[in-house]
Amino acid sequence: MAPVPDTRPSLVLRLRDTRDQQAWTTFLEIYQPLIYRLIRTRHVQDADAREITQEVLLAVAGSIDRWEVDPGRGTFRGWLSTITRNLVVNFLIRQSRLPRGRGDTDFQQVMVDLPAPEGDESALFDLEQRRQVFRWAADRIRNEFRESNWLAFWRTAVEGHPVADVARELQISAGLIYVSRNRVMKRLREKVEEFEKKDVR
Repeated sequence: MAPVPDTRPSLVLRLRDTRDQQAWTTFLEIYQPLIYRLIRTRHVQDADAREITQEVLLAVAGSIDRWEVDPGRGTFRGWLSTITRNLVVNFLIRQSRLPRGRGDTDFQQVMVDLPAPEGDESALFDLEQRRQVFRWAADRIRNEFRESNWLAFWRTAVEGHPVADVARELQISAGLIYVSRNRVMKRLREKVEEFEKKDVR
């Protein structure tokens, strides 16, 4: 079973050490897909979204030593959301005005240092993070259940298929599906809570 993520404040602090592969692996598991999806919501094409994602990660790596746990300065998620948003803006400016340009370091640094956004964009970031944490937790607990129990949960609770249809498909009783769902949901909640208790707010 994969290790439980380190505490978010300590994880963020550990990111300052570029040699700490475990910290960076955990960070990338959660945040790289999240950043990519956020960029894609801005109707940025796949290849460009992947490039901007790498720019965001480089910006984080280059600036993480200056980020501090300080509620007065905003959350880590807000900071990361700001970097993502601003590098998307930077990309769009490059595309419209300087299609062959790459933006300069000073401009990117200004983008990194802007305050966290409020409103819909932060809410979208939070939603994407919750989805990513769910995926992360589901990936880690799946092997704790029999395949039929997991499918019973996934197909009814996540994909929304009727219990009767899934029961027929899996050749199990509806009662067993409800029991499986409850067990998986309980374990998922535990895993997500384990992560969120340690999260940076």
